[in-house]
Amino acid sequence: MRRLILAASIAAVAATAGTTAGADTLENLERERALMVTTLLDPAMSPEERNAKTATFTHRLVDLERMVLRDKSLTGRNTPIVRKAFQNYDLTFLVHASTENDLLIVDHWMDQVGLNTHNLMSARLGRR
Repeated sequence: MRRLILAASIAAVAATAGTTAGADTLENLERERALMVTTLLDPAMSPEERNAKTATFTHRLVDLERMVLRDKSLTGRNTPIVRKAFQNYDLTFLVHASTENDLLIVDHWMDQVGLNTHNLMSARLGRR
């Protein structure tokens, strides 16, 4: 019985060994972008810390955005994630779009999600 369980376990491991465990380029880009937006909005950080982390994220995002734009495997995929990513170019490719629009990344992001100074100043803190 133990040999049967051991053989089944080995077979299961061997069957999954050929699959890739890594995320694709679009998933990596989305994860990194989410971390950057979280950093941009973190109220506990000082401006110096935020600028330092943003600079690091910016360099990584530029590389990841280029990788996604050049990824030939995304061309044939018609999944909702891929369609939405390319329909929302200004949010997906945040660094490139902010550079094209000559805006800071945080300003470009806030503009794309519909936040402006008037909205922020008129917002009230409350419970839901």
